[in-house]
Amino acid sequence: MTNMTMVEAINLAMAHELNADPDLLVMGEDVGMNGGVFRATVDLRKEFGRTRVIDTPLAETMIVGTAIGMATQGLHPVAEIQFMGFVYPAMEQLICHAARMRNRTRGRLSCPLVIRAPFGGGIHAPEHHSESTEALFAHIPGLRVVIPSSPLRAYRLLLAAIRNPDPVIFLEPKRIYRAVSQPVDDNGEALPLDTCFTLREGSDLTLISWGAMVQETLKAADHLKQQNVHCEVIDVATVSPLDRRTLIASVCKTGRAVIVHEAPRHCGVGAEIAATLQEHCLLDLKAPVKRVTGYDTIMPYLRQELRYMPSVERILSAANEVINFGS
Repeated sequence: MTNMTMVEAINLAMAHELNADPDLLVMGEDVGMNGGVFRATVDLRKEFGRTRVIDTPLAETMIVGTAIGMATQGLHPVAEIQFMGFVYPAMEQLICHAARMRNRTRGRLSCPLVIRAPFGGGIHAPEHHSESTEALFAHIPGLRVVIPSSPLRAYRLLLAAIRNPDPVIFLEPKRIYRAVSQPVDDNGEALPLDTCFTLREGSDLTLISWGAMVQETLKAADHLKQQNVHCEVIDVATVSPLDRRTLIASVCKTGRAVIVHEAPRHCGVGAEIAATLQEHCLLDLKAPVKRVTGYDTIMPYLRQELRYMPSVERILSAANEVINFGS
């Protein structure tokens, strides 16, 4: 095993699949010659050539539309959108075509397409470079939305996304591209999609998160353990379709839940999780489900972005409210 960062693990997964699948190709703005804006595709063009690692024009609609056409005709494209905030011109292609291809053709065509995009704040970038709008994609039937929270899960989930026969939106939390490292073995083993991962077992409170916010959530769990509060920590990983069974089982056990996400609060994925828990765990809940989220505003510039994003302190405050509810 080699100790590596998330961006290195993502590069490793693409290299592994480029070696294994001759129909796979990587495309996007600056992914070839420059290796991508975050160097996630560095050296791939050198190893696999310009016909399999393709620099495209600055045209997101064209990138996604071309990738959809390739996918329906037997190729397996992995298309990079340079920042999540740049994907909106391609939404028509994703919603009206990629997501519906299997249904529209009654199974005659599939769309084995992966759209990779860095997302989230915390790197002092402008607002279009810092958004967390995963709920837009999670609302669309036919699209999978996958968000890794560590290098190992990034490697294994990207392998699974590439091998999936239908479109996957693979959102990479760039704040932890290089901030977190761990051993990763290039063994080609994928993790299951549509599955929540229980990172820690606990009996008093369930903390639910995904992406970069898993780091703050784990730190909050450490603090709560010092208060003799034992938290179950769940990494949602695939926000659509949602693994409701794991979430329900955990909260029915602990009786309490705090959901943490960086995206705005209104209509966020956390609201769907909270509604699910209220519907299925009502008689087991010892306190209302709490959400710790970003605010319903545009992501602020760098002087304020850390105030926008959930902090360990905000998570602890919500957790203590839930633990002490009714006392």
